[in-house]
Amino acid sequence: MTEANVTFEHQAGFEAGEVSGNVRLGKLEAMYEELFAEVIEDGVITVEERKQLDKMADNLGLDRMRLRKLETALQAAYESRNRIVIKDLSDLEPGPQSIQPLAPATDARTQALERRIKALEAKIKDLEVELEDARAHISIDIDLSDVAPAPAVRSALPEEDPADLARRVRHDPRDDDSLHALYRLYEKRNDKDAQYLVAQVLTFLGSANEAQKALYEQHKTVGLIRPKAALTREAWTRLLFHPEEEPLVGEIFSVVVSAVLVGRISALRRDKQLVKLEADKKQDPESSTIQAVRCFHWAAAILGMRSPGLYLAPDFPGAVEMVPNIPPASRLGKLSLSGRSAAELAFLAGRHLGHYREEHFVKLLVPDARGLEEIFLAALSIGNPGLPLSAHVKELVVPIAKAIEPILESPQVDQLRGQFLRFVEEGGRVNLARWGTSVDKTCARTGLLLSGDLKAAENVFALETKDKSVVDEKMNDLMSFLLSERATKLRKQLGISVG
Repeated sequence: MTEANVTFEHQAGFEAGEVSGNVRLGKLEAMYEELFAEVIEDGVITVEERKQLDKMADNLGLDRMRLRKLETALQAAYESRNRIVIKDLSDLEPGPQSIQPLAPATDARTQALERRIKALEAKIKDLEVELEDARAHISIDIDLSDVAPAPAVRSALPEEDPADLARRVRHDPRDDDSLHALYRLYEKRNDKDAQYLVAQVLTFLGSANEAQKALYEQHKTVGLIRPKAALTREAWTRLLFHPEEEPLVGEIFSVVVSAVLVGRISALRRDKQLVKLEADKKQDPESSTIQAVRCFHWAAAILGMRSPGLYLAPDFPGAVEMVPNIPPASRLGKLSLSGRSAAELAFLAGRHLGHYREEHFVKLLVPDARGLEEIFLAALSIGNPGLPLSAHVKELVVPIAKAIEPILESPQVDQLRGQFLRFVEEGGRVNLARWGTSVDKTCARTGLLLSGDLKAAENVFALETKDKSVVDEKMNDLMSFLLSERATKLRKQLGISVG
């Protein structure tokens, strides 16, 4: 298969397996959320607006109690962000007469009280500004004991000791001596797939000898990988997740991520920043002739996931971007619509879909560590309302918890209770900045698994930054992964291993 005739199709007999891992949220409730967001935009719910909401709920067949919980969450998020209290006039009995504006006060006592009220209101505004400035300097420290691991020291054990070689290449995947020794070890063991992966790394680094180059050229993927089966949920968590990605953190985020998505959409709509996707730009992966579109559909099936809705956005300067929506969608920019090889597209698709897993999706919505910390603490406080928090942290976290909890079902709250207990049992500490970095590494490894091409991964990284040191650091992790037992086990499960 050549680059010109790549079809992004699976081989005959491909076992798709169970589809899992995607973020879930009801489409009908999303329509109600959109209407409710428009209703509360002015801070008031009128009798007519309440009738309109109730009519829509009835037409869509939605549960009123469930919708009241959704309203409570959206209202809490709106009030927290805009520092106002929404007035629901639909709960008030209409009076016999319309309320007339009060005439201006004429007596000195009332006028003095009005002047005092205005002075206090001005003082409140000044205090709110000071509070916002103070918040900008607050940081939440969840992990005080995080210490960087000591650098690995080369052992005096024999060169061919497998455990020693594994440690050496994990610490420095560019160490020529260790790579050549590892190649010889796999050659003696007749482990063809592991031998091929070492040869690929050596060839990428320009350090391969003629025999190693020949082995790599003999077995390298031409076009795309042709797996026999899809990745399982267990393979994701046991083999593909980066070793520093703490699974419990992702499990906690997966419980609340749909509520965070609803809040994010509501906030963007309020601020007039919600990206509007044009219906005519949506692509059908079954009939589309665009390579990037077909690649995402192909990649999702291999990863045991559903591909998001894909929209063409040639004016978007990047390659691919998640667009908050219900369900979430992605737009394909100019960097993915032209000039990319099949391997580069496979890397882009695998990496992007890795972020779509429910354990990781919150990072697309809230990319900064501080935001992740606030949501994480809010989730823990739902699991244990008695969670001790300092006053300034509570002020940040409680409004978020109030916006999340009403959307959760009882089983999800029970999950958070159990996860809180596990979190405490496991030490009660987490470094969310490190967790976020590990998620990015997991997703890059997903892209490499699909593309099978280190050079393609490097090309994609180079599109995103001109800082070679950043690119090299990312490539070091991918090479370490490719040289690990995890990679050979994953390749074996997919049915793409050599030999």
